Amino acid sequence: MNRSELVLAVLAAGNGGAYTPVQVQKLFFLIDKKLSDHTGGPFFNFIPYDYGPFDKEVYRAIEALSESGEAEIIRNPCVGLKEYRLTTAGQKKGEQILRSLDLDNSDFIKRLSEFVRSLSFAELVSAIYKAYPEMKVNSVFKENKA
Repeated sequence: MNRSELVLAVLAAGNGGAYTPVQVQKLFFLIDKKLSDHTGGPFFNFIPYDYGPFDKEVYRAIEALSESGEAEIIRNPCVGLKEYRLTTAGQKKGEQILRSLDLDNSDFIKRLSEFVRSLSFAELVSAIYKAYPEMKVNSVFKENKA
């Protein structure tokens, strides 16, 4: 599996839903941490950044899929952020790749996708920091201790 195929498979696990920047960063971080042995990765080089693990190559990989018509980058004017999702063609291709993985790994990717998309920004960053405290070293994020 190459990086493009991984990105397609992982985003396809969202069933057409859009991902925020923090969601794609944390999702691919977790995939690299937990499934590299099964995907041929790691595919990214995450470093501790303002809100935890970050690699600009995640965005570049999605931008490349956008240029090929397999992903779209949506600007959300309400919050001033981009959102990322697959096009119909990208979703179809991603689902094929996802099905080619063994059932345990494809189910794990689906559960991770649901997990990152179910949490608020603060909840997701806090969960990553709890599991990977080394990714907190350069953080500007202030966790709510209440």
